[in-house]
Amino acid sequence: MEIPSVLQVGTQSEILIKAEESESESLLVPPSFGDKQLLEGIIMSVHNENGNGAPTKVEGKYAAIIVCWLLGNGCLFSWNSMLTIGDYYAYLFPLDLATSGKGGLGTFIGICVLSAAFGLADAHVQGGMVGDLSFMLPEFMQSFLAGLAASGAITSGLRLITKAAFENSRDGFRKGAILFLSISTFFELFCVILYAFVFPKLPIVKYFRAKAASEGSKTVSADLAAGGIQTTGAEKDPEQPERLSNKQLLLQNIDYAIDLFLIYILTLSIFPGFLSEDTGSHSLGSWYSLVLIAMYNGWDLIGRYIPLIKCIKLKSRKGLMIGILTRFLLIPAFYFTAKYGDQGWMIMLTSFLGLTNGYFTVCVLTEAPKGYKVRTRTKRIGKYPRVFLLGGLFAGVTADWLWLIGKGW
Repeated sequence: MEIPSVLQVGTQSEILIKAEESESESLLVPPSFGDKQLLEGIIMSVHNENGNGAPTKVEGKYAAIIVCWLLGNGCLFSWNSMLTIGDYYAYLFPLDLATSGKGGLGTFIGICVLSAAFGLADAHVQGGMVGDLSFMLPEFMQSFLAGLAASGAITSGLRLITKAAFENSRDGFRKGAILFLSISTFFELFCVILYAFVFPKLPIVKYFRAKAASEGSKTVSADLAAGGIQTTGAEKDPEQPERLSNKQLLLQNIDYAIDLFLIYILTLSIFPGFLSEDTGSHSLGSWYSLVLIAMYNGWDLIGRYIPLIKCIKLKSRKGLMIGILTRFLLIPAFYFTAKYGDQGWMIMLTSFLGLTNGYFTVCVLTEAPKGYKVRTRTKRIGKYPRVFLLGGLFAGVTADWLWLIGKGW
């Protein structure tokens, strides 16, 4: 079987993929024992699908970047949808006593159960996607993380539009919320179809998953099957280093894990609860909390694209920790702004909170998987930081209640 010249597989050769035509950097992956048959299959699969001779590179990179961005949107779209209609919840359940409003106790409990279900689904989906993308190109991870932020910006914009469209109509709150949630549900379904039938068939995704399987990964066989590639048990290479244990992998990346925990315990202790209630003097009425949420989401999205500028991307582990700890100065800043400042200062602080949240998240999650063979980092290197991130989310939401101390609690 003749192998296309783009990927020469042999006992003395290396697998070379150009990450970008305009870049001089290349991804060099030493071949592992027993991987020739598997990689020949994936190469010929790519060759046959293209149908126009040997490709100059594994195709589908830019399509994969777009799909990753859309999947990032889908991961948080449901959660952001629940979050962004906070004004409707305030109307449905008066703040004085949540269960005495028009919604009733049953509706209130039902919404709480749905919120918990969204949180559970979000943990599974985000953890799986981050683990999946951690052994592919860093651009895929960055695009996925940008999509997470974009979901907040899109839902905020969509909520502002639906609120404005029905503001003066009878029962406008309810109509706007129903339209908003209907659009969100349709988009969620679209993302499920995209991941199940489009993403696994992209040539570059097939390649990275096949390479992960050839290097000893035990979790990508089903992913390859979804792309139309069947794998057999790979013969173990006695010269390959042993897989790091879970404990070893965690200890080597504990600073990255703590970084993510600190990023999100701060962010979620302020956003969205504090911004929805303790926002100081303003003149925007019921629009104020929506504007603050939209500003946070918009700048969070911008912050996730800043690391694309290599000269200002922070790569130092110590530098990341110092920068993330410095963000805690935002706590007294928000406190005194809510007490003495006006809406302009609050909007500026909220924008800075979103900007730093997005920037540091991308810096940490794109740097953490570097320096590991696919055999070591497949899935697991992406999962552990994500566990700490979600732990930070939970701790931040819990800490959000501390702002109520001294206000009748």
